[in-house]
Amino acid sequence: MAKNENAVSAFLGAVYGGFLATPTRLECWKKTASGTPISLASSEPLSELKGKRPILLFGGVHGDEPEGVRLAEETLRSLLIWTRDGIPLAPWIVITCLNVDGYKANTRVNARGVDLNRNYPSKDWSSKADAPRYSPGPSAGSEPEVQGIVELIETFQPRLLIHCHSWEPCVVATGPYAQNDGVRLSQSSGYKLVPEIGYPTPGSLSRYGWHDKKLPVICIEERDGLKDLSSIWPRFDIGMREVFADLSMRDRSANSSPTENEK
Repeated sequence: MAKNENAVSAFLGAVYGGFLATPTRLECWKKTASGTPISLASSEPLSELKGKRPILLFGGVHGDEPEGVRLAEETLRSLLIWTRDGIPLAPWIVITCLNVDGYKANTRVNARGVDLNRNYPSKDWSSKADAPRYSPGPSAGSEPEVQGIVELIETFQPRLLIHCHSWEPCVVATGPYAQNDGVRLSQSSGYKLVPEIGYPTPGSLSRYGWHDKKLPVICIEERDGLKDLSSIWPRFDIGMREVFADLSMRDRSANSSPTENEK
C-alpha cells in the first residue's frame, strides 16, 4: 500500500466498493494532531453500539510499522466479507491507521513527535523517555489520536482491545479475559503467546486498558521489515475469525493471571 495522504481512505473505498449493504464507515471520525482525518469503520452506527461492548481493533499506532496497518486492513476486509456471507459476528469497531501522519512520514511518532503508545492517561504515565521516539508527550492523553481511542473506550467499554504492531513476532495478552483469544491468535499465526513485552511501558494501552479500566488487551506484534505484506493475513485469518465470532456461541473466560506490559 502506497504511503500517501490518500492511501488509507483509498483502501477503505476499494473495500466498501464491493458491498451493497455495508457496516458504517466514517471518513473523518477524528483528526490527527495536524488535522488529518482518521477513518473508522464499525459493524453498525456508533450510536447503536452503546451497551453492546464491541471489539475494538486498530493499527498504525506507530507510523513506521506498516505491517500493523496491513493486518488491520485485512481484518476489516474480512469482517465485511463475513458480514456479507451472514457469519454471526460480535459487534466491532476498526481503525486501520490511527497515526496517519506518522504513517505518511514513516515515523514512529505522530506529527507532534509523540509516541501514541506512551500517551494514554494511565495511572503510571510518566514524562520520562529513554529516547525521543518514545516521547510520552507534554501530558497524559495530550494527543487527539489517543483522546479518540480513550473516548471509544469510555463510551463503549469494549469487550476486547486489539492493537496491531510490528517488532519481534508475538501475541501479548494482557488480562485474564484476553488469554483465550490470545491463544487463538497465537495458534493461528504460529507466534508465541507472551504475558508481557519485556520492558516497562508506562502510558501504554495495556496499562490504561487493563490495569486501569480492567478491559482485556491484546497486542499483536508482526515481524517488522516484511517485504511481502500479503503474507500477513494467511497467518491470522483463522484466529481472527474465531476472535470475532459471535460471543454467544462460546466462552471468552480464562483462568490465567493478568499480565503487566505490552508494547
